[in-house]
Amino acid sequence: MAISSIVFGSLLIINILFAVAIIFFERQNPSATWAWLMVLVFIPVVGFILYLIFNQNFTKKKMFQWIDEDKTGVKKQADHQLQLLKDNEFPFKKDIHKQYKDHIYMNLINDRAVYTQNNDVMIFTDGRRKFDALLADIERAKDHVHIQYYIIHDDGLGTELIDTLTKKALEGVQVRVLYDHMGSRGISANFYDELKNAGGTVEVFFPHFHLNYRNHRKLAIIDGEIGYVGGFNVGDEYLGLDTKFGYWRDTHLRTKGEVIHELQNRFILDWNQASKHHGIHYDKRFFPDLPEAGDVGAQIVSSGPDTEGQQIKKAYVKMINSAKKYIYLQTPYFIPDDTVLDALRIAVESGVDVRIMVPDKPDHMFVYWATLSNVGELLKAGAKIYIYTNGFVHAKTLVVDDTIASVGTANIDHRSFRLNFEVNAFLYDEKTTSNLRKAFENDIEVSRMLTYDEYQKRSMIIKIKESISRLISPVL
Repeated sequence: MAISSIVFGSLLIINILFAVAIIFFERQNPSATWAWLMVLVFIPVVGFILYLIFNQNFTKKKMFQWIDEDKTGVKKQADHQLQLLKDNEFPFKKDIHKQYKDHIYMNLINDRAVYTQNNDVMIFTDGRRKFDALLADIERAKDHVHIQYYIIHDDGLGTELIDTLTKKALEGVQVRVLYDHMGSRGISANFYDELKNAGGTVEVFFPHFHLNYRNHRKLAIIDGEIGYVGGFNVGDEYLGLDTKFGYWRDTHLRTKGEVIHELQNRFILDWNQASKHHGIHYDKRFFPDLPEAGDVGAQIVSSGPDTEGQQIKKAYVKMINSAKKYIYLQTPYFIPDDTVLDALRIAVESGVDVRIMVPDKPDHMFVYWATLSNVGELLKAGAKIYIYTNGFVHAKTLVVDDTIASVGTANIDHRSFRLNFEVNAFLYDEKTTSNLRKAFENDIEVSRMLTYDEYQKRSMIIKIKESISRLISPVL
């Protein structure tokens, strides 16, 4: 009995020390600080263990060294574009691009997000069609294929992808695959053996069992000429083959044009951070001269825990604040901080048609209840909330006024804004944004509208679940 008391007392002391560390050393945002303090105080021993698993924020600046960042030439190009914008001399090809000069400027300042305006964009909302297109593009590859996903499962789709990559490696194409350690956990030890034996190279991002600082990006670049970015991971569930989720509704882009150079830069930086022996040099072959593919303006914006900028969140807020007619937002997790929530509420109160679509089933229970709590806040303000009932909506899509849109990997939550490495494409084009709006409106046909009266009638149990989940949402 005495030994157990000593052990428990020691754990309580350690618990207190961690609480002190959170307050004085972590320098997190106040919401996250209070959430962790609540967890540590009310469930002291379990909270301590959860803190070790989820947080561990002390050494993140030493964990990630983005080598060769200055060799990309991005800084020089971004500085040149900034000067042209300041001098009102930027050669905009379309008035719609010029209309968002301030957005472009902000993304350049925050993330050196070089602006290109000669791009073509194809939208995919169905997993099978997206992967059919990707596999066909890989089959046509002549020089290199760069693949990066948060999740790659060793199931039917995963095997289909790796078999195709192995075939290309045997043909002499240089194949590189980068996956996240936690996202792809459980993969068999020999899953990549055939690809490696064929000459392909595989790297793992941050091979530690930390739940934070995961690389949530999904990129594919073929021959430096075709690129993919969006929400689909690699696995059978993303084809709608998981009975738990049913049809998987996501959004992904296939791009051509100079925006490919920015996707390639992002991949090379991530690869060189993860690789110790197979670094990529900035050869011309990875950045070929590209013909004009279209007239879509685009910026690739990245964010992650290696910076304090929350670049994608700021770009979201800027879009929301610019809306005059409508805001359509799809996200699987809606746990905004006060900045985003206030921006949406102000938009509603300004007469903007704000519509938000979220899933009707959880893949993370606490996140689901926190999402419902937050949509309730906007229902009260007058926003339209749609619950997707045709399976699971995983799209991270924001569309404003048929003129500007964002598609990528960043959810509307603390984890995407602060803790994970994310990448989004910000698009300036009437046709592309109109097509994304139409996709949202098609999804309304297989969704139910949640009314404020219905929300008010939810049971006491649900209200308790929402309240608890909302309190701890900054650390989810």
